[in-house]
Amino acid sequence: MAAKEFHTLDVLYSRVPADAQQRTVTALIQRVVGARASQFKAIVNPALAPNRIDTFHLVNENGTITIGGSTGVAVAMGLYYYLTNYCNCQITWAGQQLDIPKELPKLPKSGVTISANDRFRYYQNVCTVSYSFVWYKWEDWEKQLDWMALHGLNLPLAFTGQEAIFQRVYMKMGMTMKDMQTHFGGPAFQAWSRMGNMRGWGGPITQTWLNDQLILQHKILDRMRALGMIPVLPGFAGHVPEALSRLHPKANVSRLRDWGRFNETYCCTYLLDFGDPLFKEIGVSFIKEMEYEFGVDHIYNVDSFNEMKPKSGSAEYLQEVGSIIFDVLQTGDPDAIWLMQGWLFQDKQFWQQAQIKAMLTSVPEGKMIVLDLFSEVSPIYTYTESYYGQPYIWCMLHDFGGTMELYGALDSINTGPFEGRNMTNSTMVGLGLTPEGIYQNEVIYEFFMENVWRKQPRDITKWIADFTRKRYGKYNKFVDLAWQYLKKSVYNSTAGHEDFSTDVIVTRRPRYQNRLHPQVWFDPEDLYAAWDLLILSADQYKNNSLYQHYNKMIASVMINKTEDFLINSRMLLELLNDMETLLASDSHFLLGKWIAAAKSWATDISESFNLEFNARNQITLWGPRGEILDYACKQWSGLLKGYYIPRWELFVEMLHISVMDHTKFNESLFAQIVYEKVELPFSNQLDEYPTEPTGDAYAISTSIHKKYRNMIDKEFFQVYAAQSRKVKDNRNMIEKKYGLNAPVYDILVKN
Repeated sequence: MAAKEFHTLDVLYSRVPADAQQRTVTALIQRVVGARASQFKAIVNPALAPNRIDTFHLVNENGTITIGGSTGVAVAMGLYYYLTNYCNCQITWAGQQLDIPKELPKLPKSGVTISANDRFRYYQNVCTVSYSFVWYKWEDWEKQLDWMALHGLNLPLAFTGQEAIFQRVYMKMGMTMKDMQTHFGGPAFQAWSRMGNMRGWGGPITQTWLNDQLILQHKILDRMRALGMIPVLPGFAGHVPEALSRLHPKANVSRLRDWGRFNETYCCTYLLDFGDPLFKEIGVSFIKEMEYEFGVDHIYNVDSFNEMKPKSGSAEYLQEVGSIIFDVLQTGDPDAIWLMQGWLFQDKQFWQQAQIKAMLTSVPEGKMIVLDLFSEVSPIYTYTESYYGQPYIWCMLHDFGGTMELYGALDSINTGPFEGRNMTNSTMVGLGLTPEGIYQNEVIYEFFMENVWRKQPRDITKWIADFTRKRYGKYNKFVDLAWQYLKKSVYNSTAGHEDFSTDVIVTRRPRYQNRLHPQVWFDPEDLYAAWDLLILSADQYKNNSLYQHYNKMIASVMINKTEDFLINSRMLLELLNDMETLLASDSHFLLGKWIAAAKSWATDISESFNLEFNARNQITLWGPRGEILDYACKQWSGLLKGYYIPRWELFVEMLHISVMDHTKFNESLFAQIVYEKVELPFSNQLDEYPTEPTGDAYAISTSIHKKYRNMIDKEFFQVYAAQSRKVKDNRNMIEKKYGLNAPVYDILVKN
């Protein structure tokens, strides 16, 4: 059954002429395939998609692949379709495998025509701009925009530079730069000051930063539009500087609740009442200033209550709020479409069906698009009658905090979009990628984005085999089998597990009494089998078997076995240091690059200090006193050496004292000391970290495998999963299918 059509959304289309889009996507092809670019010809022809659903057509013409597309994005998507499906290539955030055959593979005589399933493919979470894009220069954005176009994304969030526009609006009202600095968050925390979660933390923001971000936004928008994308610009959500009350004492301004246990300086932001005349004045002025600066695309993101509760749950109040916000948008831009993140509806205690319906039906049907932000784990459309008639986008959130946990829900994202689209009275109008941070688990994103054009769910086993061929440039049965084990373990979360484990041993503040318990939804032996196979096939992989050492160390303290404690604590710290060595050998896992990128924006020493502070604090304390401690944790070289390992060393030292003195471990004292001696100092330090990798990654990987693999005992596996005969037989059967006459670990040991 086809999803409902919304002609109200016909205002959302690219207004850039076809010839300009064609020139832009031709330049993209040159950047992607380099010297082979002359063998690809781009033609942008909107007539290929009379219904505005992106379509591309591929055809062989005298040794050249001609790619016709309804937009620049459609052409780029056609290029990637050809590269992946005919040339076994792949382009991901981590790098690219572009071993294009000397003779371009032939297409069917009639060519290949592919249409997207939906009008829109949305990209970004409001947090992505801070967790992943915060230090981007134009060169970084250009690569990211190329990746977006190749994967068919045409409705991207474009939040960069908005502070400079708000500054104009507020200064015209009489506010000062100091007022702006207490309101805007620092560069690494702007996402949360924009949402009204907190104010001023990470500042003071500088005029140079505001100006540079405004210039960058022009480049981003120009390229998005030239590729045929439809940028989503911000709207006014009601969060205002404290100074508004000074200038307008009669304005109806209230303070929101504390969001993350921040102190008075940074918490409890100010919300202008939606019914106050100033709300419309500021909201319309903001849209007009944006139109003057950037032009319009007629779609605006407004999230007034992102992780913040409205002051009333009455249907009347929520309908009034929704209608006022939309009225402001429409007054500023008569063709305005309101795009809302549906994340607020995850608070099911407040947002019950009556409240959700009141908010959504306050806006004319089809004039709002809701992002079902967490569809792969916790969809909202299923119990709200498809958002009570408003169009929505089926989204995969996948990652929280930009962390690096191995995680995926392949089954869910294989079938979910089709279920949403085929639901009775479905209002689904697109797909969306909405991770809080990127640069992780690329297999999941490659898989998900094929849903743009796939007409039915895939055979995941076959798809994984094809994925390995594209990733490594050729087929290897051991690599294939390794990824099959990853597919059925870490990438097969089916029980509603979220991609954020608060108890990862490496990156979580150590605990004794309330022991760390990493979430595991898979058979650990499958993960270790994958590691064995990747080592066997001369590929690199990294290990994390900390849990058994940590558990045994804690147990030895509890039963007062000093010798066991010393052995296991030494092994735990040794493993952490080995992880540091391994991570240092790969350019994708270097703290130094993150800090250097932050400092590259500085114009003087003071700004350099503050930008480095922002970079360090976000990935560790996340707040003045660790209010959101370790939420944006990263397994990076340098971060282990300078932050995580010193924490664990202090923990071991204090545990050792408890063992020797036969005293109870003081958890609260440890928390105080580790904050003062390790966590707080790290945010303020200025020591430098390498920006280039050191060591041979493969040699280090194989050395670590040889050193640690035989330490993994049955007790470790039994912590999580009962090792039944059926499970072992199934593993043996799979390995024999791939030509292994013995378990891969046994083969490695013999070699």
